[in-house]
Amino acid sequence: MLYLIISIITRKERKLMRKSGMLMPVSALPGTYGIGCFSKEAYEFVDILKEAGQKLWQILPLGQTGYGDSPYQSFSTFAGNPYFIDLETLIEDELLTKEECDQADFGENEEEIDYEKIYNARFKVLKLAYARAKKNGLMESKAYRTYLEEEKAWLADYALYMAVKDSFDGKSWDQWEEDIRLRKPEAIAAYQEQLSAEIDFYEFLQYLFAGQWAGLKAYANEQGIEIIGDIPIYVAFDSADTWANPKLFQLDEENLPVAVAGCPPDAFSATGQLWGNPLYAWDYHKKTGYDWWMKRVACCFKLYDIIRIDHFRGFDEYYAIPYGDETAENGEWMPGPGMDLFRTMKETLGNLPIIAEDLGFLTDTVRQLLKDSGYPGMKVLEFAFVAGEDSDYLPHNYDKNCVVYTGTHDNDTLQGWYQTLSEEDKEMTKEYLNNPYTPDEEVHWNFISLAMRSVADTCIIPVQDYLGLGNKARINTPSTLGGNWMWRMKKGAFTDELIKKIRKTTEVCAR
Repeated sequence: MLYLIISIITRKERKLMRKSGMLMPVSALPGTYGIGCFSKEAYEFVDILKEAGQKLWQILPLGQTGYGDSPYQSFSTFAGNPYFIDLETLIEDELLTKEECDQADFGENEEEIDYEKIYNARFKVLKLAYARAKKNGLMESKAYRTYLEEEKAWLADYALYMAVKDSFDGKSWDQWEEDIRLRKPEAIAAYQEQLSAEIDFYEFLQYLFAGQWAGLKAYANEQGIEIIGDIPIYVAFDSADTWANPKLFQLDEENLPVAVAGCPPDAFSATGQLWGNPLYAWDYHKKTGYDWWMKRVACCFKLYDIIRIDHFRGFDEYYAIPYGDETAENGEWMPGPGMDLFRTMKETLGNLPIIAEDLGFLTDTVRQLLKDSGYPGMKVLEFAFVAGEDSDYLPHNYDKNCVVYTGTHDNDTLQGWYQTLSEEDKEMTKEYLNNPYTPDEEVHWNFISLAMRSVADTCIIPVQDYLGLGNKARINTPSTLGGNWMWRMKKGAFTDELIKKIRKTTEVCAR
């Protein structure tokens, strides 16, 4: 009898640990004005998650995007993307009129983001809101002044950086005049005075972003949904972070990179991946007790409940490519901070809920770092099915301390992936699933069920896979420029029948 009671308790505890959720970028939410944002559709998506029995909503980085529109190349690791500010909320707050928003051209394709039109129209409309906010005294309110004070450690540099960048027609900071490029005190003072209105505008946008996101996150948490945020390991070279804090990075006396980040050549890319991000001066970070990293992670946990750290292996070893090289072929592996960073993080910030993105080629030292950190790694089903191989990504090889995905934002959708499998690999999937009779248009459910049934404590399914969409709904294709980050979900995509099916699968799999 005692054994039975203990067994029941153990099963209940395991069920509490087993969670599932969906991967859905904020940008991909449906909405009225050209791009997903913190609108009523975002709140409706939270309701969908709850009705479907989910506990987690994973998003992509919320930072302000630049050239290429990638959320992994933002103008600040601390600032939010003004694109996500909900214009309908500003209409309700009487900072905009519906006519002003309707007249702006944000693009007409409800399934695809037109970034050029968004860029050209969004800031014009937001400047109208800024002018009204300034006129009605919002900038003098206690809430606004408190926000500026609490976030001044990064906000002042970011707002000045964006204002100066605009004054140089959007050019990267390494192409600015030397005095401001090198942050000479007299130049800083002159630009602060000259561009005071523009600086105020960017501070105002961050205030709007922070307030709207806080409201959405609070609503999600009230519905029992936790937010998984995504923190890129690197920052962009053309960013307030690099310009304002050159000591943090491997830069020369002219503040230009000595080497940049990327990945070496492999089976997928003969010349490797040249990301171009500045590399960290890890010796300097260590001397400061990783102070910048502690602030960065603390900021993330103000925004999210859980964070996924991108390119986790870069903390063990990072690939350094000589600055100016046109490919990644001549890089070399260099030692990263290893467990020293994560020990400091735990001592300073506590034992935080973190997911390690440990995909790609893993060495023994990377595996040891993951084990020592205690963080769950990632398992992706689309990487599992290679005929004749017993992959670590096959569910029978999982440890429960991991997060299983059918695919990520960098993968084909399940339907798109399955249709392009070789006959040998496709045959392997049928044998492994022991379900060869499923029609191709329904096959994504086999993989979703496999992921949900696995021992992994956490299961995340991209929204496109629940919807059974093909590769037109793919988010990103690595090492390509253009055509990425554009997909949007159509309104009404989640039917009552689909929501019930997801909930039933979730309950059957004890998540």
